[in-house]
Parts: sequence; structure tokens; C-alpha cells
Amino acid sequence: MKSLVKKFFDNEILSYLFFGLATTIVSVVSRMLCYEVIGNEILATIIGDVLGILFAFVTNDTIVFKQKRQGWFVRLIKFFTARLATMGLNLLLTFIFVTSFPQIIGQFVNNNIKMVNTIETFVAQVLIIVLNYVFSKIFIFKNKDK
Repeated sequence: MKSLVKKFFDNEILSYLFFGLATTIVSVVSRMLCYEVIGNEILATIIGDVLGILFAFVTNDTIVFKQKRQGWFVRLIKFFTARLATMGLNLLLTFIFVTSFPQIIGQFVNNNIKMVNTIETFVAQVLIIVLNYVFSKIFIFKNKDK
């Protein structure tokens, strides 16, 4: 069993997906807890996102891409920049396909705006997961020891 777990976490893509799910849980739970405490959804969202990004960086840096300790701060800045870029892409896709032109997706779901939003969200998340992995692999965590 122990060797199976080790093999799983030695697989970069499986490890990345596992910690991506864990990051989502950290973000959502911290957002919900912050909202309960402070009662402000915008601030709770920001705090949840920042905690999720920090958790994702630590797990990607140490476990997924197995980086040396040296240079971590530069990688953190690059990581935040990449995550902000994909967050911007998420907002742009939402603005285009849900806010401005919902009929593009709506034609397939009887123009049900909730379904349009749901479909756009899932499509955007797949694209964002792939882009986050590519950005991490190519631009951020590229000094991996073999």
C-alpha cells in the first residue's frame, strides 16, 4: 500500500490533480469560514483565493515539482502572477460567454442562464487547470532535480 501511494505521488500529473482538488477544498472551506466570521463575501473570496494559492504553491513547490528550497520566493511571485493571469482569463470567459453573449452556449440549453453559467464554468476550469499546469511546468518550477 505504501509503495502504491508513493507511486501515485511520484506521478507528476496525478499528484498535480490531487493537490488541485485539495487546493479547491482549502479555498472553498476558508472562504466559507471567513464569510461566517466577517460577513463580507468579497473579502471572504479574496482571503479564500489567497489561502488556496499559498497552499497550491507549497504543495506544487515541494511535492509535485520537487523543488530545492533555494529560489522559492521568485517561484512564489511567478506562481501568483500566473494564477492571477488565469483568474483574469476566467473572468474574461465569464464576461464573454455568460454576460455578453449567453446565446452562444444558450442555444444548446434553451437559453437557461444557470446552465450557460454552469457549462462555461466547467469548460473554463478545464482550460485553467491545463494552463496552470503548463505555466507551472514551463515557467515556474523548471529547476527540478532528476
